[in-house]
Amino acid sequence: MEQKFTSFFLLFCLITISICHADPEQLQDFCVANNPSTDTIINGFPCKPASSVVSDDFFFAGLSQEGNTNSRFGSSITAGNVLSFPGLNTLGLAINRVDIAPGGVNPLHSHPRSSELVFVMKGNLLVGFISTANKFYSKVLGPGETFVIPKGLFHFQYNVGNSTATAITLFNSQLPGVMSAPFGLFGAKPQIPMEVLTKTFQVNSSIISVLESNFGN
Repeated sequence: MEQKFTSFFLLFCLITISICHADPEQLQDFCVANNPSTDTIINGFPCKPASSVVSDDFFFAGLSQEGNTNSRFGSSITAGNVLSFPGLNTLGLAINRVDIAPGGVNPLHSHPRSSELVFVMKGNLLVGFISTANKFYSKVLGPGETFVIPKGLFHFQYNVGNSTATAITLFNSQLPGVMSAPFGLFGAKPQIPMEVLTKTFQVNSSIISVLESNFGN
């Protein structure tokens, strides 16, 4: 009986840890990323020598300025992940600023390595995601309100107000990754075969060609 309980307890702990932590736990106080733009392929980035770490390594001012929403989607994303904020390395955290003009959208996308917490600072945003059961969940958020988006699900933010809306988005990964629905499907390199896209969306090739011209790089 005791052996069964121990096995169950160990299984419970493993499941709990896997749910709560998107990134591996750090093995030291900190591991400031040393040259996060490096081409070295590891699960994270090499640590800067502790003797070279300074206070500014744990500071990021990139979210203090409103982003330029003069874009095709009327939105701007300022990313505070390990690539721009080296002190986040191994900590399992990232933070973005999202600015969206009236009628603008942060289009359908997903974060394969992280859940997302959306906190609206100003304006009104329709925030929604689609579950694997193809159910749509959404809420219009005002200042001070929050909505959570589970890991890996496609979601968006749309400005339903009359002024620029600003949100802060928090992630439980130092590098959440992003998969954009329009750019991933119609801007992939090399291109997804035309017959796959036409069959998937049940449209003719001329429509796919238009989408590829819009979102291809």
